[in-house]
Amino acid sequence: MNREELKEKYGKKRVPHEWRKTDKVSTLITTFFGSGMSPKAPGTMGSLAAAVVAYPMAIFAKHFDCGLFNLFFLAAALIVFFAAIPFVKKAMKDTGTEDPGWIVIDEVCGIFIALAFIPAETILTAPWVLAIAFGLFRFFDILKPLGIHKMEKLPGAWGVMADDLLGGIYAGLVLVIGLVAPAVFLM
Repeated sequence: MNREELKEKYGKKRVPHEWRKTDKVSTLITTFFGSGMSPKAPGTMGSLAAAVVAYPMAIFAKHFDCGLFNLFFLAAALIVFFAAIPFVKKAMKDTGTEDPGWIVIDEVCGIFIALAFIPAETILTAPWVLAIAFGLFRFFDILKPLGIHKMEKLPGAWGVMADDLLGGIYAGLVLVIGLVAPAVFLM
């Protein structure tokens, strides 16, 4: 994003508590149980909440490890992606906003897809991997390199969700390369 686009997107004054204009179920889902209601850095808070929830999910996910890929987190990311679309669409319509910061269910999707690239057993034995996945995802989510910014241009809720899905894929790829490459070189 260039400076003008950043200013246009993030430079606007946000109406406080605009999420109150939509129904409670849409608010609960789009704010990921309130984590997006943080007055500062709601996207970071939503991503952090997803990373915290991911640790106990990894206990169940370890039964779905498929080599260097976890089908449980992949399914969770895809379910969140498709299930959230109507709620995000409704919340944006009800509040008259376009990709407001308090909608953080897209960040949840991004964290889950990033974690799909590593075995759940790795998350359980080395929880610091969650912090790295979180940091990588936030990097890609904030800077939006490598075509992520173009995904935002998809219509409505699809654009809100798709850019974070792609950011999570990039974060997952970098994470798995960072975990696998050192192991290969140390052998």
